[in-house]
Amino acid sequence: MTSDVDRPRLHFTAQTGWINDPLGLTYHGGRYHLFFQYLPGGAAWGPEQHWGHATSDDLLHWAEGEVALAPGDGDYGVWSGSIAVPPVGPAALFYTTVDAPGDQIGRVRLAHPTDESWTSWTKKDVVAQLPDGVDATALRDPYVFHDGSTWRMLLGGGLADGTAAALSYRSGDLEAWTYDGLFASRHESETDPVRTGSMWECPQVFPLADRWVLSVSVWDPGEPQYQAYAVGDLVDGRFVAEAWGRLTYGPSYYAGSAFTDAHGARCLIYWLRGIADPAGVWTSAHSLPHTLRLDGTRVIAAPHDAVVAARTDGPPALREAGVELPRAVDLVWTLEHPDAVASLVVTDGDRVPLRLEAKEGKVVVSVGESRWDMPIGGADLRVVLDGPVAEVFTSGGVLAVPAPGGAELRTVAASGRGTVLGHPLR
Repeated sequence: MTSDVDRPRLHFTAQTGWINDPLGLTYHGGRYHLFFQYLPGGAAWGPEQHWGHATSDDLLHWAEGEVALAPGDGDYGVWSGSIAVPPVGPAALFYTTVDAPGDQIGRVRLAHPTDESWTSWTKKDVVAQLPDGVDATALRDPYVFHDGSTWRMLLGGGLADGTAAALSYRSGDLEAWTYDGLFASRHESETDPVRTGSMWECPQVFPLADRWVLSVSVWDPGEPQYQAYAVGDLVDGRFVAEAWGRLTYGPSYYAGSAFTDAHGARCLIYWLRGIADPAGVWTSAHSLPHTLRLDGTRVIAAPHDAVVAARTDGPPALREAGVELPRAVDLVWTLEHPDAVASLVVTDGDRVPLRLEAKEGKVVVSVGESRWDMPIGGADLRVVLDGPVAEVFTSGGVLAVPAPGGAELRTVAASGRGTVLGHPLR
């Protein structure tokens, strides 16, 4: 917990310094362990990235610990990766090691925990790198999973011909790895129904219901960055996509990290860009945990049940005149029908208001002169406000924006053809 006026209460931030990608979120030893890209003492990204570490009992309230991995011992930077936990033996942490500030082609190095607290790790050998004969412009972000018969590692990258790709490596013991070809790929010219770019960062695959879902962070210079996904199947060590979709909207979400909660639910958590301390003490936040479900070939995300568990008082109905609520609140917004016209306006002292307008099957989110929109896909919306963070959930996607959030109380007014209930969050 923190008393900083401009800091979110339920979204993880480092006490000081820069953070970006969440990494290796795992329920271990009776609590959640979150790792993250971290630059101590820096207000902007730099290549000398560390792995920070925090723990939580409920996925919302985090205690920041000591740095788990730092540059040195052959690493100029310790970049993104993942953690695998075998049935027997120690956990295995895989990270991208780079040799110089501008490296786009990383290598994968292994680390093991020094004990079951996971507070410190011992670096081991480099276990995977760009194979001969593959003409890649970028390679990084190892994600390790078990496909039912063997361990697999995915590395995100881009090929010189404009193909975004996830390269596959396999292992029987998490120690020795063999390149196994392209796990999935899609050329930048393929844009229907969603653009997936010329490079994938943080490719991750996981079972959901009776299918497999591939989640990728779409990265292209000068283009919007967001999370896309494909629903499909694993066939002979390859991902065969049936349908592609877009999961995130707005300026903030990126670098989605898949995890399984203590009850087995499939979840994602993101880096939130654009959230920062005005005084420059800390920069960036992580999203709430999102729980995923499958509706046909559409992935739908909702706030994790931990958010409902954090509600306090009974929900007041919001009227046009507005209701004062704490700076952390869960708004349940139900439209009369999917195309109904309704709006929410959030004010925070003299700051520029946050406005949400539902119309023509979309929700339009405005902060000052900036506007973003997202499909609603139904009549039910959730809006979670937490200080300077606003996350919007619909059946059509998720959208996050930096919001006015410095005051201890904010006023929320609702109008139009819909109802809104406001649940304060502790």
